[in-house]
Amino acid sequence: MKKLLALALVLMFAMCGTALAVNEDVEGELVIYSSMYQFVIDMMDEALKAEFPNLTPGNDGSFFFYGGTSSLITKIYGEMETGTLGCDMFMVAEPAFSLELKDAGYLEPITIDDPDSLLRFPYDPEGYWYPVRVCNMVLAYNPEMEAEWAAKGVTIPKTFKDFATDPALKGLISMGNPLTSGTTYAAVASLIQDNHYGKDYLKGLAANEVMIESGSTALTKLQTGECAAIMILEESVLKVLKEAADAGAPITNLKCIYPEDGVVLIPSTVMTVAEDHSKNMNIEAAEAVEKWLLSEEAQKLILEGYMHSVFAGMKDIPYESVDTNGLIEKDLGVDWENAYHNREAINTAWTEIVTTK
Repeated sequence: MKKLLALALVLMFAMCGTALAVNEDVEGELVIYSSMYQFVIDMMDEALKAEFPNLTPGNDGSFFFYGGTSSLITKIYGEMETGTLGCDMFMVAEPAFSLELKDAGYLEPITIDDPDSLLRFPYDPEGYWYPVRVCNMVLAYNPEMEAEWAAKGVTIPKTFKDFATDPALKGLISMGNPLTSGTTYAAVASLIQDNHYGKDYLKGLAANEVMIESGSTALTKLQTGECAAIMILEESVLKVLKEAADAGAPITNLKCIYPEDGVVLIPSTVMTVAEDHSKNMNIEAAEAVEKWLLSEEAQKLILEGYMHSVFAGMKDIPYESVDTNGLIEKDLGVDWENAYHNREAINTAWTEIVTTK
């Protein structure tokens, strides 16, 4: 009898432990606007549905509504005219928008335990936003063609400066559009800061006839030899390398360059919409999800998405990447207040100098 009772107690505690491991008490509906790549969103969706089985995905069976950062910002501006947004949370690419939404009174502060010890990137001390994933803007090239380019008098750039100023690269470089890509906007905002290269950087890009196109197009041109170098997110390169390796056909015609003058790290944030401005007025659920996004489980998904973790104690890195703390040491940095307050001026300078022929 005693053995049976002991066994029953063990089973009961095991069942309780299983129930407590899942946020079954979190209910209602939730929508998150996010600029993460779709395959990362799919992983996050699956994990959230397992962790919050009674929380209803509010966007056609998904917790996420996907859009590029700039398109999401435009969408949010339109919704702000009504006072109510179509989401309950944001996960967009660049922190400047977090500063803007906080000033506009559209965010709800969330308390995270001991963020100073948990995080290795800045956060809002009042809890209005926290970094949750780190994108890394780098250069990339095709190692198989380096000798061929050299024979033509073209040296693969080792710095962001050379990328824009080496005349031998004229017509042979490509990058994204800061008017549509939040991470590209962050990189441009950083590179044209007065303490970096100023607006002369834009003049260099224009003189070098930089091609403005999507990452996938730029990668193809790099591998086929139409481009000698491209400015691109590290995660885009790592994803191609990993998928090729998984398919049993590893490639050697693509590699990241971690610029000698510094990388541009973009600690993308998570934010909860203030209850009186949110779609579902479900602050309890948003708070639980925000805290989960800063859990070890969620941060491992960030790494699987080829981005860097925000955790101070995280030693793991994305596939084929380099040490995150080492990248932090060579981070050029972005003046996010400047990126927020001078967004229109930065975009206008880009348009007038780089894209206007």
